[in-house]
Amino acid sequence: MPFIYQLPDWPRFRWDQEALAAHLAEIRHRQGRLLGRMEGLGFSLQKEAELETLTLDVLKSSEIEGESLNPDQVRSSIARRLGLETAGTVAAERDVEGVVEMMLDAMQHFAQPLTDERLFGWHAALFPTGRSGMRKIIVGAWRDDANGPMQVVSGPVGKEKAHYEAPAAALLPGETSAFFAWANGPDEKTDAVLRAALAHLWFVTVHPFDDGNGRMARAIADWQLARSENSSQRFYSMSAQIRTERNDYYNILERTQNGTLDITPWMEWFLGCLGRAFDGTETTLSAVMRKARFWEGLIGQAISDRQRAILNRLLDGFTGNLTTTTWAKLAKCSHDTALRDIRDLIERGVLKQDAAGGRSTRYSLRER
Repeated sequence: MPFIYQLPDWPRFRWDQEALAAHLAEIRHRQGRLLGRMEGLGFSLQKEAELETLTLDVLKSSEIEGESLNPDQVRSSIARRLGLETAGTVAAERDVEGVVEMMLDAMQHFAQPLTDERLFGWHAALFPTGRSGMRKIIVGAWRDDANGPMQVVSGPVGKEKAHYEAPAAALLPGETSAFFAWANGPDEKTDAVLRAALAHLWFVTVHPFDDGNGRMARAIADWQLARSENSSQRFYSMSAQIRTERNDYYNILERTQNGTLDITPWMEWFLGCLGRAFDGTETTLSAVMRKARFWEGLIGQAISDRQRAILNRLLDGFTGNLTTTTWAKLAKCSHDTALRDIRDLIERGVLKQDAAGGRSTRYSLRER
């Protein structure tokens, strides 16, 4: 059976509007309620929630492709771009900065159209060394077929299973032009959330780059979701939910690309995944509110900038053991200064000692 882009009526997608109507209405209602709820938090808490959400989004979109980024670097890179300087204290590597740059450009500049040059810039940011792992790839330009057709495969070397073969490279100028014309053009008949689902599917089906197509498809979906809300802020992570449902995600993509141009099942799955992403917002809000309550409890106390920076790292989910040596490295201070900082916070009831004395002594936040 041919792939959907090989069908004679490609790309005339269709779906059962009545089957989606109730679910879409619920999603739109929840979307509006979430935005309204976040507006009631105040500016500083909104920024904290946005920082947490975007950090999760970048980390999980990369994890879907099997790539693990440093959470502290991701968070710091995003914080600097949001103007939260106190949270952006960790230097980020080029690959981290590139993913963050792409994701934020998609959401913060949602009013700008998609163009080949814009996507070439995203792609170059994703692969600053011109390589994907050890493999040299074409960066900042459409792929070619010099090494054979573009295929999505799984399995060990020599026993790979091809799940999908993308359109020939010679077709890409026409395919991408058609996609851009649709994505940037008016469409009063299709709800903007459904356009996000279609944009994701259409782009990943064309698969125009040597690598990074999945991450860019999710960024394009985020671009369209931002358009659906007319807001550059994001308080839920579609990528985090897709990461949780990764097997289902790949399965529905494969079935859709091997099916017909009736993409109702894909649309249903996308709406369901988006709804579950809204559910995940509660976890983000809980962390933000916990942080807010923590600092409210310290109002009026003299906390140094150094102490404040490390406490924020702990509140943001610092991984590892907090020792005097760790504190000194994070704060870039001497061991004696770190010990004074820690003892001061223990006396205030902010930190507690977790283990026996000596070099192995560990500390953690005291629940407030």
